[in-house]
Amino acid sequence: MPLIKVQTSVSAPEKTEVEAMLKNLSGKLAKHLGKPESYVMTAFEAGVPMTFAGTTDPVCYIEIKSVGTMKPDQTKAMSQDFCQEINQSLGVPTNRTYIEFADAKGAMWGWNGATFG
Repeated sequence: MPLIKVQTSVSAPEKTEVEAMLKNLSGKLAKHLGKPESYVMTAFEAGVPMTFAGTTDPVCYIEIKSVGTMKPDQTKAMSQDFCQEINQSLGVPTNRTYIEFADAKGAMWGWNGATFG
């Protein structure tokens, strides 16, 4: 049910580096939310035409969605953790990364032919 989707303007690193980054993000998201990693999905899209502050310098947009309610202390900790991870993995400065946190109602999140609500 938790999802972390990363879109960036930078070119994709080697496949093994991308996989390592996604596995790190998956484990961190599960830990931050207190949910089993077996439900966490990650996605990565590189080379997306993007601007931020009127420039095409490296930039990143991250979506984090989960069934339930994320508390402000959780989103603050996740913002710090994931901005740092993206900076280390992709070289995107933390001040050029936006993160959207979205709570989903169980009935609005489908899986395995059913929903979580």
